[in-house]
Amino acid sequence: MSPDADLAAHVATLGRGPGRSRSLTRAEAAEAMAAMLSGRAAPEAVGALLMLLRVKGETAEEIAGLADAAQAACPALPRAALDWPSYAAGRTRGLPWFLLSARLVARAGHPVVLHGWNGSDETVRAHLAAAGIPVADAVGTQAALDRAGVVYLPLEALHPALFSLLSLRGVLGLRSCVNTVCRMLNPARAAASVQGVFHPSYRLLQADAAGLLGWRALTVIKGGGGEFERHPGKGVAGFGLRGGAAVDRSYPASLGGGEAVRLADGPRPGTGLAGLWDGTTPDPFAEAVVIGTAELALDTLGVARPGAVARQAWATRLAGTEAAA
Repeated sequence: MSPDADLAAHVATLGRGPGRSRSLTRAEAAEAMAAMLSGRAAPEAVGALLMLLRVKGETAEEIAGLADAAQAACPALPRAALDWPSYAAGRTRGLPWFLLSARLVARAGHPVVLHGWNGSDETVRAHLAAAGIPVADAVGTQAALDRAGVVYLPLEALHPALFSLLSLRGVLGLRSCVNTVCRMLNPARAAASVQGVFHPSYRLLQADAAGLLGWRALTVIKGGGGEFERHPGKGVAGFGLRGGAAVDRSYPASLGGGEAVRLADGPRPGTGLAGLWDGTTPDPFAEAVVIGTAELALDTLGVARPGAVARQAWATRLAGTEAAA
């Protein structure tokens, strides 16, 4: 069957109308994604399918099937310990302190693969160098991990076909399920993943889809600017998996009086990622963001006493001594 015929059948399944339409099965969703990624499906059918899914609301089975096909079309990468997607876009935020958290997790001995695209918001990519995180494509991933323990993969270089689907937001004017699929891509087949969302309703959807995909460890939070970034002055709810079983956990605030501090307010004047890391421009609140976010990532990885490990990794970050995990 041609990609057009495949997609037309799935559009019909979703759009027959009240009492006749239904959600896609996981296998049907995978078939639909494969057709869209082929580049041979009619653009009208692609847009229709994506918007029908949006209006209906995606199911975990649909997200799992779409992610199955997207991952199958992704180039092979060396395995990492932690998958860290970064796809928030269009929301005002301060500096991306979570980049230093990812670096801290890597220094604690757990290789991290970040991947993403943030639309017109260049904040994350503009601060990768200051955070000491190399950028690579699929071919250069291993060398970057060997050198730094952490790497950032731009989606447009990693998976051009999926990037093209994600970019349809500019044509359709609306977010589509592709945003969620990108978060579920896990290109390095890591055993654990951390994900941030802006809309809380997606936390459980992504956790349920991860369970269907057979993931073992995941934490999804409503994070700063939609990223996996923990506000130290607020408690946070974490949805996901531990040992493949669903969990719903609450993590208390680690700083008092933080409710009045917004991550979007940015750092104190003169504070930046490089200065925070090397200690030349300390900022207690920003340090708490970095350490608290790293703690939650280490908890996802199954590290015992993740808070103590995160604090030790921060204390020894300039000494050339890796924190014991």
